[in-house]
Amino acid sequence: MLEDRAAAESPTPWPTAYPDGYAVVDVETTGLARDDRIVSAAVYQLDARGQVEDQWYTLVNPQRDPGPVWIHGLTTEVLSGAPLFPEIAGELAARLDGRVLVAHNAAFDWSMLAREFARARATAPVRQRLCTIALSKELRLPLPNHKLESLAAHYGVVQQRAHHALDDARVLAEAFRPSLRLAAQAGLRLPLLACQPLTEWSDGPAPARSATVGYQPSYRQSTWRASRKRPACPYPNPGRYEPGEQLIQGMRVAFSGDTSVDRELLEDRAIDAGLHIATSVSRLTSLLVTNDPDSPTSKTTKARSFGTPVIDEAAFMQLLLHVTPAPGTSGGS
Repeated sequence: MLEDRAAAESPTPWPTAYPDGYAVVDVETTGLARDDRIVSAAVYQLDARGQVEDQWYTLVNPQRDPGPVWIHGLTTEVLSGAPLFPEIAGELAARLDGRVLVAHNAAFDWSMLAREFARARATAPVRQRLCTIALSKELRLPLPNHKLESLAAHYGVVQQRAHHALDDARVLAEAFRPSLRLAAQAGLRLPLLACQPLTEWSDGPAPARSATVGYQPSYRQSTWRASRKRPACPYPNPGRYEPGEQLIQGMRVAFSGDTSVDRELLEDRAIDAGLHIATSVSRLTSLLVTNDPDSPTSKTTKARSFGTPVIDEAAFMQLLLHVTPAPGTSGGS
């Protein structure tokens, strides 16, 4: 690319505080819940300036239904002969060790990896992660949305197989390099977040959802709903979300604009956590999730007029990990 040749002729002064290397990661999974599994994983190792050093890809046998085959294309037959996660954990760990994990919506990829390593009675050797959505926002890139395809198009990177872990990781690596260079040129502090690896995991029988804070059941074949008819939320609306606090079962959540995670999967996960999905924004809406808060859509305009809290997708994914039970239910106050 022209940008790479120009950089080679005129090297960018590099901030000394920047990491020494990166591991650009993409995982495809059986779903979004805490007990869902990885079905494929890819890692592109980059040096301090974002140049590719190595690449790696593997299928993973999830030992369960593969979930949304129409998204990742990996059937039970394809995965039946793949290695189990404990069999590839060592090689994956070696490729992550000492590097900053980079992913598009990194909270999701990191949480899936951390849980898989914990199941394998191992620890993911990752101490920091960097989300390319957050970096794009810091750089104020003129993107129409925060999908990977939009970031790729901005830099002229051609996607060949969307939702294939190796190609998604390649696309992200190629898009991350110029973003990293722009950040270095501006002396920007990278939006690095600490990673806290899990140290234990239980695959015992899942307790009832009402008794477990933040528990979301796995996606089984029978739970994928072609009709998209959502069940009624069994919990009363506790009111608006308070920034800095946890979500509470029964809260009404609306979405606006594109999401990096498939919208239907994101909505299903919210429903499984006990939240109410609202198709519009009203005075009763607890929270609006959007990656484009400044866009003049009817939902964002109404949210501003009603004073409805607005957060982005990455923050919402983090909040979904710890949803507070509705008052009066088991585990609630």
